[in-house]
Amino acid sequence: MKKNKNGNGDSQVPNIIAQGTNIVGDILSEGDFRIEGSIVGKIKAKGRIVVGQSGSVDGEITCSNADICGTVKGKLEVINLTIFKTTSIFSGDVITKKISIESGAVFTGTCKMSSDTSVNEKK
Repeated sequence: MKKNKNGNGDSQVPNIIAQGTNIVGDILSEGDFRIEGSIVGKIKAKGRIVVGQSGSVDGEITCSNADICGTVKGKLEVINLTIFKTTSIFSGDVITKKISIESGAVFTGTCKMSSDTSVNEKK
């Protein structure tokens, strides 16, 4: 069976927090994660985190890549690439290797560009 690149670690089922779902607590994932609901807490994933247009996170995110389309308040630590899409609203601190902020995105806070790729291992 062919492994799906977008799955959760060895599983082929993606992690999704659906719109209308609210979570208070910490999340740890071996794979990718898509958030369309609301999370208050820490999220740590070895894969990509996508915060969809209807998604919101209030807390800390640690991951390898991040695509932000919704609202994030807090600390964002990304090993590789952080993308803030046009619809994103961000308030907090970012530590990342590379960053892209599209026209129309709202970014309030600080950004530290770092070539240190061991962000996930620091926790």
